Amino acid sequence: MAAPASGVGKPAVERPPFNTTSFQKKTRSKLISIPGTRPSVQNGQLLVSSGVTSLDYLLGGGLAVGTVLLIEEDRYDSYSRMILKYFLAEGVVCRHELFVAAAQDNPDDILQELPAPILDDVAIHKPVEHPRLPCESQDSLEAMKIAWRYQNLPKVQSALASSSRFGHYYDVSKTMEPEIRQAAKCHRFYLPEHPTQSSATHRPMLESYSALLKSLQETIHREGFDLSAPMSNSRNILRIGLHSLGSALWGDDLSCRDNPRHSHALTTFLYGLRALLRSSLSVAVVTVPSHLIQDKALMGNITRLCDNAIALESFKGSERETNPLYKDYHGLLHVRQVPRLNCLSSQLPDHKDLAFKLKRKQFTIERLHLPPDLSETVSRVSRGELAGAAMATPACGSGTSGNKHLDF
Repeated sequence: MAAPASGVGKPAVERPPFNTTSFQKKTRSKLISIPGTRPSVQNGQLLVSSGVTSLDYLLGGGLAVGTVLLIEEDRYDSYSRMILKYFLAEGVVCRHELFVAAAQDNPDDILQELPAPILDDVAIHKPVEHPRLPCESQDSLEAMKIAWRYQNLPKVQSALASSSRFGHYYDVSKTMEPEIRQAAKCHRFYLPEHPTQSSATHRPMLESYSALLKSLQETIHREGFDLSAPMSNSRNILRIGLHSLGSALWGDDLSCRDNPRHSHALTTFLYGLRALLRSSLSVAVVTVPSHLIQDKALMGNITRLCDNAIALESFKGSERETNPLYKDYHGLLHVRQVPRLNCLSSQLPDHKDLAFKLKRKQFTIERLHLPPDLSETVSRVSRGELAGAAMATPACGSGTSGNKHLDF
């Protein structure tokens, strides 16, 4: 069959290039570019910094957007409150929007206590090189070595840090300047300003939690954090800080009774909160007074409804506060749960014995290791008792490398 004649009495038509095919190279979809965020190297999830660089390292690089971090409060709610303030201060520096909810303290009072950001050259601690005296010889320097029974042991790397810098440093001895703090957009939820009616019936969620979840939902939809809204170039992150949920100040009786009447109120709220965050550019930090909740099974359900979960155990008011073995630390940190995002397995921390300390200007999390030897003035009997107490501590198990350094 002959091909039809073409080009007779018709305008010329542009022909495609000779080797053009219908094949198109697949390219990855562009990640959302928002200041203060970066993609995870493990699962590609969008991450934000918690404000504490050592905590970011434990959580696999940072907090994933759309997740919930649960902090089990210490007994006096001092260090857990500090991590919450770090989280909010990082949001102010990165120009993220904030949502602060509390039942006891006014959110404005919490914002006024945010730590002040410091410069990089101040935050990076460099070793000080002492000048060498001319009278010192090389032989005298070689003689100043550690004891022979320790010199061949590997050094314990206590600091938790990654090779890539993420987040900022803060000075806890100073508060953030009002000009910097007021530049951030903050949404507040103060429970006394939202009167609720207490009901004697067994409702799945308390009125206080219901009002809080409704306020969160309205803020996410009104401010454009919902992923179902049309994409725009001015996307931002909403940082949510919820202080001391589950306490009696929220109308909850989890910490007041062995058999609480509202046993499912907090778990129902967390279920709705996580569903709300999954479809929005938001990340939440929730603190819970777990030491007041007697039902451990219920506390396990609360933990499983969050993506990340850590617990702070302070030495304040306990025997460990005066124990020489823990003189360099202020408490222990336990990792209860890490998220499984876009994968079947989770990124577990490489060390389970963790402790935290509050320096003059900074809050840090380090690997727990015992000192190589106690003071020479301590007798062998007392050293054995202290070491026995350390071995009985769950956080100082066989994985603690410092236990090998004790000299009995």
